[in-house]
Amino acid sequence: MPAKLYIDATSIMAKGQTKALNIICFATFFKGGDFMRECQAQGCNVILITREKMLHEDWPRDALADLFAVPNDAPVELFLDLVSHIASTTRPDRIVALEEFDVVIAALAREHLCMPGMSSSTAKTFRDKLSMSVTARDAGIKVPDFVPAINNDEISAYLDRIPPPWVLKPRSDASAIGIRKLESAEEVWAVIEELNKRESLRERASYHLLARFVSGEVFHVDSLVDQGKVVFAGVNKYGRPPLQVAHGGGAYVSQTIAHDSADKQQLSEINRRLIKAMKLDAGATHAEFIKSETNGEFYFLEIASRVGGAHIADVLEAASGINLWREWARLEVAAGSGARIKLKPRQGHAGIILSLARQEYPDTTNYNDPEVVYRVQKKHHAGLIVRSPKLERVNELLDDYGRRFAEDFIAVLPPLERAE
Repeated sequence: MPAKLYIDATSIMAKGQTKALNIICFATFFKGGDFMRECQAQGCNVILITREKMLHEDWPRDALADLFAVPNDAPVELFLDLVSHIASTTRPDRIVALEEFDVVIAALAREHLCMPGMSSSTAKTFRDKLSMSVTARDAGIKVPDFVPAINNDEISAYLDRIPPPWVLKPRSDASAIGIRKLESAEEVWAVIEELNKRESLRERASYHLLARFVSGEVFHVDSLVDQGKVVFAGVNKYGRPPLQVAHGGGAYVSQTIAHDSADKQQLSEINRRLIKAMKLDAGATHAEFIKSETNGEFYFLEIASRVGGAHIADVLEAASGINLWREWARLEVAAGSGARIKLKPRQGHAGIILSLARQEYPDTTNYNDPEVVYRVQKKHHAGLIVRSPKLERVNELLDDYGRRFAEDFIAVLPPLERAE
């Protein structure tokens, strides 16, 4: 195999167990360590595919049977060729995408080898904000009025019908990356014209969605799905909408909400209907909804077939005792056995505050309340997770830390237009 195509690390552990499952994990960003460790603990051979720029990260190498890295600009065909190369000597039993941007590639790899699992058409629905919005709307779930930025007559009619402001979203980026808030029709047309002049075809207007801006509180529901059923759903609320944090700076905050609240009951039911409409059979999901400050109703924003980022899994584990990565791994290992997963989450509360920091390695030792259970260890980031049986105590700590972070740590950078 030509060395220039991809890096093939030597085998890190012996493959002596003939009945062990072979699980290929795609993770072109650094995440999913707990997933891979759990698969290995379950007796599986874990093979990781990442990108060259991620090789320096602290991957769980002791849990890996093999580690491969493709060039940073590798096309889909190279991923498929690599999977075929692996399959020539090690027959894969599972192919799993641990990162948002790998979901479609992993599905194509499964189809290339005629393996079971999420199809590329379903994967594309999870990656395309237009497709997921249509799916949610057709399932009777409220969605902010939207129009694809494709047909000029449809866009013009939409602008006449739906009052500003609007948001223009890249259809396939994650989080708030590349989202613009627009206040006038003239601004919309100017942005569309600018996009259509871009050299990269995938950055042009047709790859964007124009939607009504809804003001309100943003919630996220993070789920585990087994045999088409939601077996766990954690409902959290952002301190400020991610779009505000991305464009205005400040601390990112997410926390659990009251377990007996009407909001949790409504969101859990909407999330269940959404996942059914998305036709997900098994895996993890991260869905976002906004509660309109005008009418108090929930509107669907987006959903991804992955574990939520920004330490959401750590927050949920602190509150519930359920580790999404490990339980997802157990789902994958047990797939096809017919056994249904049974989880018993505790009814605790937790929250996170996270921000960019002026310091390379910010010192958070002065934040020494006994409720602090996790400290983020990342360059130029300050972050803490707190846990308490009482929601009021979590709220009190996050409010206090928000004020203190502003003085001690917070740095502001321009928002990303595309994923790095």
